[in-house]
Amino acid sequence: MDAGDILDRLGLRIDGQLTNAAQMLYGTKFLPRYPQALLKLGRFRGTKITGDILDNQQLHLHAFAMVREAIAWLDRTLPLAARFPKGSVFREDRQPVPPEALRETIINAVIHRDLSLAGGYVAIAVFDDRIEVRSVGELPFGLRAEQLSEEHPSRPRNPDLAGAFHRTGAIEVWGRGTNRVIEACRAWGIEPPTFRVDMGVTTVTLRADIRPGVPAAWDGEALSQAVLSPSQAVLSPSQAALLSGATEPKTIAELMAIAGHSNRTRFRDEVLAPLLRSGLLEITVPDKPRSPNQRYRLTEAGQALRARRDADR
Repeated sequence: MDAGDILDRLGLRIDGQLTNAAQMLYGTKFLPRYPQALLKLGRFRGTKITGDILDNQQLHLHAFAMVREAIAWLDRTLPLAARFPKGSVFREDRQPVPPEALRETIINAVIHRDLSLAGGYVAIAVFDDRIEVRSVGELPFGLRAEQLSEEHPSRPRNPDLAGAFHRTGAIEVWGRGTNRVIEACRAWGIEPPTFRVDMGVTTVTLRADIRPGVPAAWDGEALSQAVLSPSQAVLSPSQAALLSGATEPKTIAELMAIAGHSNRTRFRDEVLAPLLRSGLLEITVPDKPRSPNQRYRLTEAGQALRARRDADR
């Protein structure tokens, strides 16, 4: 069976012509005819949208690519906590918000947006205290925002999009998605999400501490109290050198010299960023991550780990 036959069976091609749903699901070119195939990604400093923009991207993508790119961007943007459970040699990582809750919320935003609006989009805004996932369009069929926290029927606005995602196994068809998001957040130890419809935009808000340089809490315990065992901590040689050599706040250039690195990008991504995410290193100017006066120093957890590693030598 060729691709055309598959599209015909799925109702995505009629009389040899691709439908708008087919374009939204699998298209490769969107402008100027389909401007609503827009994904907006933004990281804002502080708790208001008027704060400085730390990252800003606008991409025109088909529905499946939207979900993949949004999740990949959040993986790069959100802080990551790590610990080594007692008796285990494997590290466990933890984002501030459960990944399954983010995935479900993003998929819902993508497939339930109002595609009849040329100015439509899906937007993900990350603040220091929350993540907002927005989709242009009122809730369909008289559904109210407060009902999303209760049992409710599944009545997708875009059945062809929902059907395609269902066939891939990405979603169910029982209207349980928002309920699973609530359960996942409660199990993670954070507030359940809130749902709001305002001026034609549906917003799901997931609250968590996402400040730069602040690791996620783990079961209510600060990460600095969780990653301390020198026998369990896994550090690269470069990271171990920084742990020993960063006795006082230093610039990124000074840290590169200590670690023996000359490639700034690789050093930042492969050496520095994991130490920041794990809570062993912190920045001295957290409100201005890109400040020219920025310095890096060991946290209390980093100092304790260095002391214990030194004692084991």
